[in-house]
Amino acid sequence: MWRDPIVEEVRAIRDAYAKQFDYDIEAIYRDLKRQETKSDRDFISLPPKRIEPVKKKDPGQQAEVGLTSA
Repeated sequence: MWRDPIVEEVRAIRDAYAKQFDYDIEAIYRDLKRQETKSDRDFISLPPKRIEPVKKKDPGQQAEVGLTSA
């Protein structure tokens, strides 16, 4: 099986970073937020997108599959 060396490198870096925090997702999150606040970059937070389920057209018909975005 062919292996992409760039993907392998990224995965190794990601694993080494997570290992520093014993793979604790909360600790990783706190560290990323700490790095974010120290950064000179501007960050924005977008509100979550709400999606509404598709309504049935007629009780005798089948409902359409899927969701639509609001």
